[in-house]
Parts: sequence; structure tokens; C-alpha cells
Amino acid sequence: MEALSLCSWTPPVFPVRRAVEAHTGHKFTMKGCSNRTGEEAPLSNTSSAFAVLGVQPTCSAAELKAAFRAKVKLFHPDVNRTGEGSDAMIRRVIQAYEMLSNYSRLEIIERECLDPFDNPESEALDVFVNEALCVGKGCPYSCVTRAPHAFAFASTGTARATSQGHGEDYQVQLAVGQCPKSCIHYVTPSQRIILEELLDSILNVPYDCSAEADLLYSLIVKAKFENNRYQKPKRQPKASNQNVDWF
Repeated sequence: MEALSLCSWTPPVFPVRRAVEAHTGHKFTMKGCSNRTGEEAPLSNTSSAFAVLGVQPTCSAAELKAAFRAKVKLFHPDVNRTGEGSDAMIRRVIQAYEMLSNYSRLEIIERECLDPFDNPESEALDVFVNEALCVGKGCPYSCVTRAPHAFAFASTGTARATSQGHGEDYQVQLAVGQCPKSCIHYVTPSQRIILEELLDSILNVPYDCSAEADLLYSLIVKAKFENNRYQKPKRQPKASNQNVDWF
């Protein structure tokens, strides 16, 4: 069984989003997201996008899609645990596919991304801060003060997780437990990347993001429920095909 599988991801919240789009005429888009992880500047042309995906400009739509899925598996932090910059690379792959396909970034996440909210791929040990609710520097129980090795203040004044892998750290657990807004959540790496992409869309368009905020809240609730149900894969018993001479 593969550690990761790509599938069509359509959780119940997305039909609600589509209904809102149809009623208001507002199309959700995730273009122009902020540079959260310090990756390189946005791709400037289609040539660089083709290079990121490793395909020729003459490739078919099916080949483009296959290349995107292959790159997702190659660079995803759930697989590339030892590699640095996995988050930046997966975002760059999504950006390249967005540039070369007819899909918006959120549509790509819906249609092509991993399905981490229905089937968590690992234990939820990464931390995600919902900056739309965070009090920031005015918080009396600041997570940045409690666990400065895992959190820092963003340019907006809100707290942000700057380092992962501290899910079992007592100071991080204390920061999560004492957050007065309950805006810090334990999530899987896959869930975190998608939630960060959606959050960036909200922060970039704060005056027209109520539906995106509702979607973010719905995904956080679903992640919490599914993560509590996660069970580690059972280890397969070791078997030997060698004959044993008992005499």
C-alpha cells in the first residue's frame, strides 16, 4: 500500500462554497498568496513552470497532470522527511500547475491534492495557527513567549508557527492548551500545507473572505475529528521463506 495516494478530494464543505459562488458571483481564488515559507519569487513565465514540473511545452494535458502528481509525491514533506524546503517546493509545484492548467489554486487543492482530512496520513504533530483569530502581541498567554523555538510574530502582528516537529514538546503543548482563542491546532503535514494556503488567501483579501473563513473553520473541525480517529498502520509480521531443519 502506498504511503500517499492522490484522489479527487471533495469534502462536504465545498458544495457550500460553490453555492455561495453561484449566488454572489464571487469566485474563490488563491492567487497571489504571501511568501509564507520564504520560497523563491513567483514563477515569471511558462518556461520556468514547465521546468519545475519537468515536462516539455508540447506535453498533453494528461502528461501535465501526471507530472504534477509525481512531483507532489516527490517533494511532499510526508515523504521527503530528510529534504529541506519541502513546503516551499510543494507550493512551487502547485504554482507551476496553476500557471499551466485552467484551474485556480483552490481548485487544484480540491481536485488533485492529497486527501488528508478524510484519511490522515500520519499522527497530527505539526502545529497550525489560525491567524484570522489570533490576538497576536496583545495575547496574555502568548505562544511566542511560551515556546519561542516553535512560534514567532508575523509581520501582521499575529503569531505563526515557524518550526515543526515539536508536537510532543511540553512548552508547545502548554502554548496550545493556554491559547485563549483556541487558534492553535495539531495537524498533519498535509493538512497544514492546505490550511496555510487557505489562510494566506484570507489574509490577502481580508475585506471579502467570510466564506473562505467558514471553509477554513470547517476543515479545522474535520481535521480535529479525523486526527482523533487516526490509528497507526499495523506492522506486518516478519515472515521467512527459508526452511528450518529442526533435527
